[in-house]
Amino acid sequence: MVRADPSPTPSDEEQMTQRAVLHVWGVNTSMVPPALGLTGAWQLARLGPTAPSFGKALGTGSGRTFTMRDADPHHWGLLTVWSDAAAAAEFEKHWLVRSWRRCAYEQLRLEMRPISTRGQWSKVSPFQPGSASRHDTHRVAAITRARIRPRYWRTFARSVPQVSTDAHAMNGPMFSLGIGEAPIGLQGTFSIWQSHADIDAFAYQRTAHREVIARTQETGWYAEELFARFAVLACEGTYNGAAVELS
Repeated sequence: MVRADPSPTPSDEEQMTQRAVLHVWGVNTSMVPPALGLTGAWQLARLGPTAPSFGKALGTGSGRTFTMRDADPHHWGLLTVWSDAAAAAEFEKHWLVRSWRRCAYEQLRLEMRPISTRGQWSKVSPFQPGSASRHDTHRVAAITRARIRPRYWRTFARSVPQVSTDAHAMNGPMFSLGIGEAPIGLQGTFSIWQSHADIDAFAYQRTAHREVIARTQETGWYAEELFARFAVLACEGTYNGAAVELS
């Protein structure tokens, strides 16, 4: 199933802009061990001539508490960053992607163009926003990621549930997913929103989220953090058996 964003056909210039691609694969219980193996195999895939400029193999979860209770062993992700649309498309032929397809019962693939970014991920700035306007017609995806200082983990974890509840009680994201390189300490979220205005309303107008931002600045919870926004150019496949609706 495909639910693409109803946007104009991309120009040649847009085709040459950087692409971030998020794959999410769903596997049955019997295929969880092979999925763990493929997650580890990502390190080998990075060594080839068609390697992306940045990539992370990810576990997933609900993102409601950022504890082990959230973890979903039946869905695994891969975030990659490419120089342009052609390079992103070529990766679909890669042995790693083909292996995941054989392992998985479903796949969700999202192709995005960076719009804005702040912070670092593993000591690098992986996304390179072009001249895209915040007023274009694409849906907006957001990635947040943080490396939490061990001594602040419990305090951070106690603050997450209220923020998550607040997001789902308002005009919240169209789709959201917890992502992370490890079950604890390296946490993130991926979400899709109707517009920048909706993200801004959640980030700066909702009390629970404002309080977390203030406490982060006061206590220095994070050793590293990144916030990035993207225009969603394509969304293909399913998650938990359902298409991700962007209309």
